[in-house]
Amino acid sequence: MSIRRSLAICAIVFAASGSAASAGPCAQGIDGLQAQFDSKLAANAAAGPSARESTAATMNRQPTPQSIAAAEAKLGEISPEKVQAFEAAIARARVADRTTDPSECEQALTDAQSALDQL
Repeated sequence: MSIRRSLAICAIVFAASGSAASAGPCAQGIDGLQAQFDSKLAANAAAGPSARESTAATMNRQPTPQSIAAAEAKLGEISPEKVQAFEAAIARARVADRTTDPSECEQALTDAQSALDQL
């Protein structure tokens, strides 16, 4: 199995492993956008050029969506600034969701969707 396929599978499994037990008013929207982001990273990883395997990869460590995004950014496939904008918006949405602030959460989700659309 190639590294790209492994990364894609790990990203999908990670996205699907979200906890619904602590779901707030917009947790479903957050999970949906995170899954879209992870799918986009997996698609980019499968379609784009490959890079050398990192030392961490040879030590049986599983990739995270963040490490996949970092690798994609190094290969020039996605913009690190756009990834950071998405991650910051999702983080704001999670905070707003925990504090039960639906208007802030919706705004953060709108910002995350905008960043996702630009990837």
